[in-house]
Amino acid sequence: MTTWAGRTAAEIAAAVREKRATPHEVVAEHLARIGQLDGRVGAFRRLRAQAALAEADEVAARADLAQLPLAGVPVAVKDNLAVRGESTRNGSAATPDTPADDDHVTVARLRAAGAVVVGLTNVPELCVFGTTEGVHGTARNPWDTSRTAGGSSGGSAAAVAAGMVPIALGNDGMGSLRIPAANCGLVTLKPGHGTVPAGIGNGDWFGMSENGPLATTVEDARLMFDILAGTQGTGKPRNGTHTIALSLRSPLLGVTVSRLYADATRAAASLLARAGHEVRPADPPYPWWLGTTSLAHWTAGTAVDAEDLDIRRLARRTRVHAAVGRRFVERVRSGDRREQLRRALEPFFAAHDVLLTPALARRGPAAEPWHERGWLRNVLANTQYSPMTPPWNLTGWPAMAVPFGALPSGAPCAVQLVGRPGSEAELLDVAAQLEALHPWQRTAPLS
Repeated sequence: MTTWAGRTAAEIAAAVREKRATPHEVVAEHLARIGQLDGRVGAFRRLRAQAALAEADEVAARADLAQLPLAGVPVAVKDNLAVRGESTRNGSAATPDTPADDDHVTVARLRAAGAVVVGLTNVPELCVFGTTEGVHGTARNPWDTSRTAGGSSGGSAAAVAAGMVPIALGNDGMGSLRIPAANCGLVTLKPGHGTVPAGIGNGDWFGMSENGPLATTVEDARLMFDILAGTQGTGKPRNGTHTIALSLRSPLLGVTVSRLYADATRAAASLLARAGHEVRPADPPYPWWLGTTSLAHWTAGTAVDAEDLDIRRLARRTRVHAAVGRRFVERVRSGDRREQLRRALEPFFAAHDVLLTPALARRGPAAEPWHERGWLRNVLANTQYSPMTPPWNLTGWPAMAVPFGALPSGAPCAVQLVGRPGSEAELLDVAAQLEALHPWQRTAPLS
């Protein structure tokens, strides 16, 4: 008997199109794996077992089955995006438990491509923090369940890393795709602004939030990105050469990168240099005010998202985050600092095609009830372990996390790739080269 859990989305879709598997058996097997493992991992807030099996049968009956790029592929959706017939709780007790009338456009595109939504995944309240825990559950790293999966797309990343689904949908406003992907050994792409429909919360955190894929291979990430973007395809890897800047410097003053993440990034740079790329040490000219600007945008986004909610039902850390952010909303809305940052960094990216950095500064925090702890403690924990991601939400430029190497615990390490606007295909090409030169174990060894 063929086992489908643990296979890639591309492999599953090909088997379904060729009638070597049915969507029903593929979805049923993944539901069984979720039932077996999710009590330890905490990926899902809501599982749609019966609805997913019914949708799988609908996919099997489609006249265009042989043309569907995601035929019968189970997918998980982050619980801040609407799924028809399901409530969108956004990790909070303050949000209404009211079923959505329609799918979010990205969910609709995945379903049109043949994917089956098996459930909605856990997030921290209002998707604020880089750890995932709260009233709906705690998402743990399947490689090391004592550690957080990351956030805010933590449940989606945990589901993919545990082999519960081959791909998942998440989004990224300050690193919320790249942080959990780096923790859990996954490939992700935060697209550049306007490339994939956003529609996240009340204004996409001033245009900084982007929807994107979580996958175990570059091929699956590319496939899902093309569907989300509504493109004809970024094509197969071209393996052209690029000028790549290697930077180990934290963008935020006072935060340093640990030796393990720095060493992994140097090793990735050496591989890319041997593959023919021009790799040279070079730090982007991060302005001194980047830390305070990041904090202002981070908190202001939460303030806007919390405007219509009963603030008494929010966790204390969320209430404080929103209160801090209210004083910055108008300043952030002007976009002046984001434009200053783009102007400061454009000459650097005129001289370099790709920026290579560590994806994180250190391993993810323990999987503990961070939602019950103070605001400042949460902010410091998040900032200390993930300073590398925020600049690229502020600029609106594409950035990826790619697995590379391992930590002493056996959990994955990761690097970040950043490019100029419109360079998603080039970043995927470089990521594919890293995957070919230094393959990674795709699924955590849970049983």
